[in-house]
Amino acid sequence: MAAAKIKKGDNVVVLSGKDKGRTGTVAQVMPKDSKVVVEGVNVVARHRKPSQTNPQGGIDRFAAPMHISKVALADPKTGKATRVRFEVKDGKKVRVAVKSGETIDG
Repeated sequence: MAAAKIKKGDNVVVLSGKDKGRTGTVAQVMPKDSKVVVEGVNVVARHRKPSQTNPQGGIDRFAAPMHISKVALADPKTGKATRVRFEVKDGKKVRVAVKSGETIDG
């Protein structure tokens, strides 16, 4: 299995869709489904009927998963979208932003 280029806690930029250009932090990564959940992005509303667990009912708003190809890592220097490559530094494999050459973790 390939190494994860986007991980939980990363700042990402949305590349396409209704939230194109918005940035946020990755809350959850689902590698088997190739999806990510980004806080405050791709927010959907679900109308819930009253039930025993939720007697009030109402409208629930939450961030829905989106395909991982729709997001790109935000460059630590500029904040713009960048690709990611891997390098070995001091015997550790680290992620590096292609645009600026900045190390992302490590």
